Parts: sequence; C-alpha cells; structure tokens
Amino acid sequence: MNSPAQTSKSPKTGFAFALVVTLFFLWALTSNLLSTLIPHLRKACQLDYLQSTLIDFAYWTAYFVMAIPAAMIMRKYSYKTGIICGLVIATIGSALFYPAAEVRQFGLFLSALFLMASGMAFLETAANPYITILGKPETSSQRLNFAQAFNGLGAFVATFFLSKMILSGVEYTPEQLSAMSPVDLEKYLSFEAARVQLPYLGIAIVLFLVAVLFYVVKMPHVHEEKDSSFKLEFSVFKRKHFTHGVIAQFFYVGAQVCISSLFIPYVRYTTNISEQTINDNHYLGYLLLCFMVGRYVGTFIMRKVRPNYLLTIYAVCNILLLAYCVMEASRFGIYAMMGVEFFMSIMFPTIFALGIKDLGNQTKVGSSFMVMSIVGGALIPLLVGYIAKHVNIQIAYVVPLVCFIYVFYYGWKGYVVEEKPILAKEIVA
Repeated sequence: MNSPAQTSKSPKTGFAFALVVTLFFLWALTSNLLSTLIPHLRKACQLDYLQSTLIDFAYWTAYFVMAIPAAMIMRKYSYKTGIICGLVIATIGSALFYPAAEVRQFGLFLSALFLMASGMAFLETAANPYITILGKPETSSQRLNFAQAFNGLGAFVATFFLSKMILSGVEYTPEQLSAMSPVDLEKYLSFEAARVQLPYLGIAIVLFLVAVLFYVVKMPHVHEEKDSSFKLEFSVFKRKHFTHGVIAQFFYVGAQVCISSLFIPYVRYTTNISEQTINDNHYLGYLLLCFMVGRYVGTFIMRKVRPNYLLTIYAVCNILLLAYCVMEASRFGIYAMMGVEFFMSIMFPTIFALGIKDLGNQTKVGSSFMVMSIVGGALIPLLVGYIAKHVNIQIAYVVPLVCFIYVFYYGWKGYVVEEKPILAKEIVA
C-alpha cells in the first residue's frame, strides 16, 4: 500500500520546510497573546474572571468549528490552498482589532478573536500533517517537534515584546474607578483599549505578506488524493490509539491554555505582586521562554528516547509541580509554573504525531479531528474560571492537574497502535 501523500525528491523541500515552519511561529504569536489579552481586557472592558475566560473560549472554539471546513478545502485542493486561506482569514481577524478598540465593545473583540483563530485553525490543520510528510516517516515526531519549537519562539516574542506594547501597568482599585468622573473613566478605559491596535495591525500586515509569499512560491510536489466530496469518516475513531490521542489532546490543550492565560491572575493572587512588577520582571516572558527551551531540549532528547516515554515522564513532572502550586502559595509557585511550561513543551506535537500514526488514507480527516480537539482550550478554562470566581484561582489549578493525568495515561498505554486489516478503499493505486 502506498502512502496517501508522498513528497518527491525535490531540492526545494528544505525551503518548503522552512516556509511552513514560519506558520508555527505565527500562530504562536496570536495564541500566546491571549495571556496578555485576558488581564488587559479585564481592565479595558471591566470583566470578572469568568467573563475574561470567554477570550479563550472565542479563540479556541474556532478551532473546533473550522477544522472540518479546512480539511474539506485541503482535500479538494491542496495543503497550499488551505494555508493561504488560513492566512487571509487570520489577516482579516487581526485587522478587526483596530475598530474593536475604537468602540471598546467586548463582543467585537471576541468576534475578531474568533475570526483570527479560524484562520489559525486552517494553518494547524494543514501545517502539522504537512510537516510529517516532508521527510522520512520514522522521524516525523522529531520533525514536528523541531517545527513546533518555532511555536515556542513565537510565544517568546509575544510575551517579551508585544505584551509590553499592550499591558500599560496602570492599575486602579474598584474604589478608585468608582470615584472617577464619567469623563475620566471613559478616557482611561479608551486609553487601555487602544493599546491593542498597533500590535494587532502589525500582525495583520505580517500575515498578509506571508500569504502573498505562499501564493508566489512554488512548493515541492506532494502526491495527494484529491476528492471533491468530503466525508467525516468517523470510522477513524475505530483506531483506539487515535481516539485516545484526540482525548489526550483535548485535555492537554485545555491545561496549556489555563497555565499560560491565567498565569498573571495566579501570580497576583498567590504572591500579591502587581501587574507592573510582573511586567517589569518579565515573568510571563520567562514562562514561555521555558516552553520554547523545552521544545528544543525535547527534540534533542527524542533522538535517544521514544516519544511516548518522554511524554509519560513529562506528564508525571507536571502533575507533581501543579500539586505544589495548588497546595502552596509562594513565589516558588512562579518557578513551578515555569517548570510546567517546560514539561508541556513537547506534548502537543508528540500527541499529534502519535495520534495520526499509521492512519493511511484517513490522515487528513484524522488531522482535522485532532485539531478539533483543541476545543479543550475553550471549555476547560471556563471550568477554571468558574472555580476561580467562586473559590480562588489557586484551587482552580487542580483542573489542569487532572488533565495531565490523562496525558500520562496516553504516553503510558493509550498511544499503542493496534493492527488492522487493509481496506480496499485505503489502497492508493
């Protein structure tokens, strides 16, 4: 049986790989700004904990909604077409931040986030499997982890540089805000909202330029089965390793979003450090720097250690670190959270690669379902936000702790590929 997608021995494969890798950087730039947007829009739009988690909800729900349409377009046309569509959609969403800030409407911010994330869903649905194709099958996990390391670089840039442009460091107590005149309050809130305009306009320009580059550059030939019809093919869930992978990805992404997006509220609650001090000390930047470093270290270690073994060990480390964060309120919790980011680093690409392994003709639809599982990043933070609102943010971190227990199971047993007979429809002539 031939693979449903094979790359030719084109000398341009290396350049194509580098071009696709830029996508990993770009979607990290947008997703990791959520950890800045949550505390920022809490001020600008005067939100509580639960309301602020709707930022994550709007962003990550788009992945669930758009993964199948993205797969439909790629199946009918190509990976390249899907990537260009995603970049254009994300450009429009990013540009909408400008008018959203002008009118300071939280609903419009959420709409812009949803549209931007819809474009990113196209990119992830295309880029993750495309990277696994551009090379030898036996090194697909290493290759995907290497590409995802640039996702970590995007996170680093977002938190060390772009977050500085958004977070003002200006804070007022509820009493101070209520004492302001309506004119002064409106002026302050408008000032806060406007700080997102320049960064997101810049992101929109970069996304558009990359879309143009993909359009004009000839990518190496990839043999793909084209089919104008698209079936969800739920039969892929008969593959137990894939089903467990989708569930593990759901819990992992939910945990990752909680760790990074609610990091600033967690630090403020457990240490009473101000937003300005957090910003000045680069705590959020160092948090995601650990994530980036973890990706490179994990990719290196994976040369000697099987991916599922490393996934299992890292999950145990995160369970222990989060147990400390839930039970103890101290500055050491900041460094424990940084450790969690380090050990999370290899989880998404490793689960993704293990989950779609040996799916054959169902790789694209499997990839779309795997991307849909990112909806965990929309739903699980709502639970954390509810607990934070009614108990406290520290106790709420028991939720991601539970999520990593399932990730541990997947790396331990759930990843195993069961043999199955080759079906006639899977044979590619």
